[in-house]
Amino acid sequence: MKQRMVLFSDEPGWHGARLRRAFASHGCLLRTVSLRDCRVDLSHPAGLRIPGFGDGLPDGAFVRGVPGGGLEQVVLRLDVLHALQALGVPVYNRARAIEVSVDKAMTSLLLHAAGVPTPPTWAVESAAQARRVVLRQTARGEELVLKPLFGSQGVGLRRIAAGDALPELDAGSVYYLQRYIGPRQGSGQDYRVLVVGARVCAAMTRRGSGWVHNVAQGARCLPAPPDPRLAELALAACQALDMDYAGVDLMHDPQGRLQVLEVNSIPAWKGLQGQTDVDIADALVRDFLQRCAPARRRLA
Repeated sequence: MKQRMVLFSDEPGWHGARLRRAFASHGCLLRTVSLRDCRVDLSHPAGLRIPGFGDGLPDGAFVRGVPGGGLEQVVLRLDVLHALQALGVPVYNRARAIEVSVDKAMTSLLLHAAGVPTPPTWAVESAAQARRVVLRQTARGEELVLKPLFGSQGVGLRRIAAGDALPELDAGSVYYLQRYIGPRQGSGQDYRVLVVGARVCAAMTRRGSGWVHNVAQGARCLPAPPDPRLAELALAACQALDMDYAGVDLMHDPQGRLQVLEVNSIPAWKGLQGQTDVDIADALVRDFLQRCAPARRRLA
């Protein structure tokens, strides 16, 4: 009997097509569902209703997107992932891993606690506290990057140097400030390493025309250098955040030391696919199905 899997995504696009092909090659049925359409429903035998699965549940859930929204909406969508895990359905990545990676402050804190090198970071609610951080750091000749606490693809980043005014944030937002470690002038680069199942699957250099190096912001994808430290730190970052798989972003600081900037639990890999002969979607599906196998044996 074919395994029935769910792909949680609102915009499957290129990634969804690659995953659909990979799941089909392994004899699985895949249904794409938005977490917006899932619900807690105690009239359902499992107490959880996933569209397209009738009175049953999927054999596994692959998460390609958690839609944004109000706090209660996002909590309910994550509740669905937590509930699936509690009911014995493997979720990839797990809800907790998604929560800690989406929250940049928690990511930074966990990396620091695990001894993984990451730039000095501050997360505060008070604008006065944030201004004091900026004044102290810029007085030392440092620059900072102001990032949305919840954000991706390089959107909303702002670089702050001496004399720059700290912007006012929308109500309910916080100041997440990270020391800028890139080149002071001109373009720079960072590295994206994709870890799948505690192994490095692929890696690339991202070179931007400015200081933001995300592919979504126009960065060029190039082969990664043969640096074993890239793999070492990417694996350590995934272990610190308890990830099944992740896209780990790293950069050299001015002293040449690699630092982990961010860890993405729902990484895109279209640019990375062009830098490797590995079929990334197939590698992800293979690892996912290996994680599903113990759950199937427990339920048998």
